[in-house]
Amino acid sequence: MRIPKKWFMSIVPALCGIVFCALATAETGVTRDRVLIGQSAAFSGPASQLGIQMHAGAKIYFDGVNQQGGIFGRKIEILTADDKYEPALAAENTKRLIHGDKVFALFGYVGTPTSNAALPIFSGERVPFFAPFSGAQSLREPFNRYIFNIRAGYFEETEHLVDQLVRLGIKNIAVFYQNDAYGQTGLDGVQRALKKRSVSLTATATVERNSVDVAAAVSKFLATRPDAIIEVTAYASSAAFIKQMHKGGYTGQFQNVSFVGSQALANALGADGPGVGISQVVPFPWKQSNSVVAEYTKALKKAGVTDPNFSSLEGYIAAKVFAEGVRRAGPDLTRDKFIAALETVNLASYDIGFPVNFSPTNHNGSSFVDMTVITKNEKFLN
Repeated sequence: MRIPKKWFMSIVPALCGIVFCALATAETGVTRDRVLIGQSAAFSGPASQLGIQMHAGAKIYFDGVNQQGGIFGRKIEILTADDKYEPALAAENTKRLIHGDKVFALFGYVGTPTSNAALPIFSGERVPFFAPFSGAQSLREPFNRYIFNIRAGYFEETEHLVDQLVRLGIKNIAVFYQNDAYGQTGLDGVQRALKKRSVSLTATATVERNSVDVAAAVSKFLATRPDAIIEVTAYASSAAFIKQMHKGGYTGQFQNVSFVGSQALANALGADGPGVGISQVVPFPWKQSNSVVAEYTKALKKAGVTDPNFSSLEGYIAAKVFAEGVRRAGPDLTRDKFIAALETVNLASYDIGFPVNFSPTNHNGSSFVDMTVITKNEKFLN
């Protein structure tokens, strides 16, 4: 049957209008079969294991979802960009991911200075910024509708560390911190916790980001001999510092916040590791009685990965919660619907063995903090 020319000429504009309307209302980064998200993190350089492991855990979860057909037929694809843990590169990557690659959301950024560099960019473009590997207050206060934090903040970690030390009668406490926004936040947290207990900070020393030049800090602390040193650095500088302090005869305690990269620190320290403490913001990765850890372990085995660790577990949990937000948003996925959906994820409706408690006025999902100690053979005791 031939369609009359006059019908054809009237139908084509109508169809084009419908197609144009559908394209115009489609959400950035969302197609019929894909949700594209972007991650800028350290994938090379002295902090590379943080980005590598965070990404690895997230990808294992997303791969599992995709192998089951995705969510509403859409697979979640994560696009990575290496920022080497440098703010300027993170800002460039963020602009490219949003404007060039046109991602739906940003996921799993690693670090405070890099996340801070991205903050005005994604906020201005109204792009969700999900699960940064950072406990910075700048990502928590003031409230930002586009930021969702999975992990506890550095104030909560340092409160826990100081409380543990003071309870043991240790009050001669110093801080070794990275000379940037990350280190400053950790230092502020320690000072707040000490002030709460009427204890004064003994001494401080710094190291530059992506540097292992710790000689000045070692010299200062060997002279003051604090009973405990809280470290707010990444694994390479922390390991260099601890090793040189041990060589200098120091026998006090070392305590690190979780961002240090626990397994990478244990590996870097080797024989110098036993006794070094690290606060954690995810469950113990070897605790099979925990439901999300058991699920994570099964997923690792399926993927052929034999070594669980804290950073990849954090990536796995972050990906799991992200996917739950996509699922709750429904088949007509938009950024606004995704944000609204995440705000319904709470302890009453989402029990995975890790506390996630969002609301329309609170995007800080967890305050969970635990303690671990490095033991022999680069293992951990909970």
